[in-house]
Amino acid sequence: MKLRADFRRVAEAAVRESGVFLKANLHRRAKAAHKGEVDLVTEFDMGAQEILAGRLSEAFPEHGVLAEENLTRAGRSEFRWVLDPLDGTTNYAHTFPVFSVSAALEHRGRVVMGLVYDPMREELFSAMEGRGASLNGRKIRVSEVADLGQSLLATGFPYDIRTSAANNIGNWDRFLLRAQALRRCGSAAMDLCYVACGRFDGFWELKLKPWDVAAGALIVAEAGGKVTDFQGREHRTDVPETLASNGLIHGAMIEILGQGPKAGRRG
Repeated sequence: MKLRADFRRVAEAAVRESGVFLKANLHRRAKAAHKGEVDLVTEFDMGAQEILAGRLSEAFPEHGVLAEENLTRAGRSEFRWVLDPLDGTTNYAHTFPVFSVSAALEHRGRVVMGLVYDPMREELFSAMEGRGASLNGRKIRVSEVADLGQSLLATGFPYDIRTSAANNIGNWDRFLLRAQALRRCGSAAMDLCYVACGRFDGFWELKLKPWDVAAGALIVAEAGGKVTDFQGREHRTDVPETLASNGLIHGAMIEILGQGPKAGRRG
């Protein structure tokens, strides 16, 4: 399907503007409220969302919107924006400069465009279905590392880590002994983009939401990578398991993930 050029142009401008806002306010020590025991939201999450959703809604009032901070709006068209205005809120609240802005466009429920912006490094990752992935306009590809023992992997931990047995700690321990090294950066969207450009060889995480993965998963796929659930089945944004890799180590990662508890069932 051919997308209108203004979809990408407006979305790129919106994620950049949101990122500039976040970068400018990083050291203001955000006042954080708790959505859960360790799940935070700040006034800057809300401010970035107002910019991001606002710009897209102004340009495309007929489109639906699903955004992290309690924003769900049905549209009159077959398009919907899936938005994470600040992926990495805990980092941001502690002035740790690793976070991103994410925007994906769905058509009839299928993600057809994804953008992830890192304002601290001024890196814009993007992809359109069937047209490849890029970083600041230059094509990117996943790595060629075929040995899990030589792989650099990334993950994160769910917000209910203190209360749920499906908390990723067992997976972390198993991968720690099999991979070359593990990283936990705090922004799933950025982790996925780092798989797409070859900085990471693989990524897995439990209990992510659609806004966490919609854009990044498309970027990985368009960069030649593979994205599935932990059993190797087709990835869906409504399933709480995300496994992304360069494709070469995917089977080895599935084998290790099969030894741990599941986050939920597919519907």
